[in-house]
Amino acid sequence: MRFAKSIITLIALLAVLNVQSQSSYQLAVLKYGGGGDYYANPTALPNLIKFCNQNLETNISTETPYVEVGSPDLFLHPYLHMTGHGNVVFSAAEAENLRTYLMSGGFLHIDDNYGMDEFIRVEIQKVFPENQLVELPFTHDIFHQNYDFNGLPKIHEHDGKRPQAFGIIVDGRLVCLYTYETDLSDGWENSEVHNDEENKRIQALKMGANILMYAFMQ
Repeated sequence: MRFAKSIITLIALLAVLNVQSQSSYQLAVLKYGGGGDYYANPTALPNLIKFCNQNLETNISTETPYVEVGSPDLFLHPYLHMTGHGNVVFSAAEAENLRTYLMSGGFLHIDDNYGMDEFIRVEIQKVFPENQLVELPFTHDIFHQNYDFNGLPKIHEHDGKRPQAFGIIVDGRLVCLYTYETDLSDGWENSEVHNDEENKRIQALKMGANILMYAFMQ
């Protein structure tokens, strides 16, 4: 059984490394069960990609497929984005698949779109039962890539709480970023969706660009 798992991990690692060696990356949105709206903010990730390609000279595909948590297709994408407002459920097999992906070099960004916090904290513990979500300090490199931030920008107000960035860190590597009380991906959406002020949208896109650059440079 251990040998079989080692082979699976090796294959997964080779898949991630193959994607990362290509001249063009393809990012994906994580599709999960439980009834939550994993499909929220459909224009968010494509807009972030366009921003990075135009401003940072990246070469990221503008196609952003939805990939199920338990699918081997996870390993085709170096970066996964996850959002929603409600319930999230990972099966044991899905949690193991996501863990293998992340331990093999993949990166997951979870953005609470207001309402998923109580659920995702439980489910991420299924993936990493021995690792706790820890708050990232303002000095963390993720805030200081191409753009400098003193923490997450606040895009939408809900409960009067400050925006926070949490992470799962394994052997010194940030494998999962969880952004809370910021609505960051709302700020990536088309301007007419939320009618946000342009400076808010630019802040959100710049912070999103930092996240992508950090994920790619690790």
